[in-house]
Amino acid sequence: MKLDLEEPLSTYFEAQNAHDVDGMLACFSDDAWVHDEGRDMRGRPEIRAWIDETTRKYRPTIRPTGSTEEGGRTVVTAQVSGSFPGSPIELRYRFKISGRKIVSLEIG
Repeated sequence: MKLDLEEPLSTYFEAQNAHDVDGMLACFSDDAWVHDEGRDMRGRPEIRAWIDETTRKYRPTIRPTGSTEEGGRTVVTAQVSGSFPGSPIELRYRFKISGRKIVSLEIG
């Protein structure tokens, strides 16, 4: 079953599965913040570097399986597979959206 996600989340996951760095980056605001694998990335240049690195290193494929609203954030649960130990795994993507852009994303 395909999960019907609002914009920009549907575009973000489609771009991620296509390994489209520019498409993923376009979903973020200029001053967005990302937390992943114990690291923080702030602003588009750092987020682009993170996207480049994780796409090249892991070649992830993400299948969103659920979505809830928690404390002003959209939490997407997804099955993630790729070239990393333990693949596939389930992760939670915690998004804060403003003006149809991602302003924060925490993955874990």
